[in-house]
Amino acid sequence: MTSNALSLLGLALRGNHLAVGEEPVAECCKTRRAKLVLTAADAAENSTQRAARWAEAANVPWTKVPWTKEALGAALGRSACAMAALTDAGLAAALAKKLVESDPQYQPLCDKLAVEKPQRPQMRKKKKNVRAETKRPAVPET
Repeated sequence: MTSNALSLLGLALRGNHLAVGEEPVAECCKTRRAKLVLTAADAAENSTQRAARWAEAANVPWTKVPWTKEALGAALGRSACAMAALTDAGLAAALAKKLVESDPQYQPLCDKLAVEKPQRPQMRKKKKNVRAETKRPAVPET
């Protein structure tokens, strides 16, 4: 399951829905684009506290993921990665589901991020232009 979750993070990065590193995560939280903040299992305590503060200020959930900085970085094409932020609600919910499949302790996170499908607006019927059909031609036919 973890390889699926890591590949999902790689997909989010390629789709430009993942901020990787301290400064991009801080910016995402400040601009309220972040939907989920992640920190590596072996990230420094200072980095973890900073990510938690930013997530709390942005009112988004944050969690420690079960991967090391090296494993997380390898999935994202970097040598190491201590923190990241998902900016897409659907991807954040999908990642939470994958984490729950591997470890049930992530269930509260999954419940917070549960995304309901938005209902499509109903299409209005096009009104006929009744006046156009009853209108007389401007020039009489000869």
